[in-house]
Amino acid sequence: MKIMISAVALAMSTAALMSTAPAAAQQAAAGAATAGQQKAAADFIDRIAADAFAVLRDKSLSKDAARGKFRTLLRANFAVDEAGLRLIRRYRAPNSPIKLTPQQLDAYRAALPDFLVNTYSDRLYDFASAKVLVVRTAPRGSRGDVDVYTRITDPKGGKPIDAIWQVKSGAKPLITNITVNGVNVALTQEADFSAYIEKNGFDALVDFMRQAK
Repeated sequence: MKIMISAVALAMSTAALMSTAPAAAQQAAAGAATAGQQKAAADFIDRIAADAFAVLRDKSLSKDAARGKFRTLLRANFAVDEAGLRLIRRYRAPNSPIKLTPQQLDAYRAALPDFLVNTYSDRLYDFASAKVLVVRTAPRGSRGDVDVYTRITDPKGGKPIDAIWQVKSGAKPLITNITVNGVNVALTQEADFSAYIEKNGFDALVDFMRQAK
């Protein structure tokens, strides 16, 4: 079974992967995002987009070297652990049909970053010439989080792609989710993971993630 995420979603949302802001910093924002927090989130997405595509456009880098640099960029800017736990929240709930052990959860968390990068980074080359324009921002929830609305041009001349980046405010902004043309990537991936687990079991999902190239 092939677990899919929009390549465009990853082209930006994966401009992140594995850095977690300290708990104190995460809780520092009280109330809806201020104008300053919204501007910081917009600048963050703008910078990530520029940095990500700069790596993909660098002809001096081999494919492996570009992939390595991109992986580093992803790990530094995406709240992967938080987002990854959200994908399996059904199985972490008290009434879960499957009781996960701490060892299973640790194995899943260890496999998640490389699974996302190894499965989708090659597809990002299709968007190396894309341009990302920040259209507007809006507060999200009551913890200072921000939705950054962008428009991504299609390098092949197709219709522009509208994407909303969910940014977690704090000492260091982090991407937690993206919606692409109305499709919520986290919800889609959660459904895919659940379907795979129901058919094959949780350990099989982790094995699949480890082996995906």
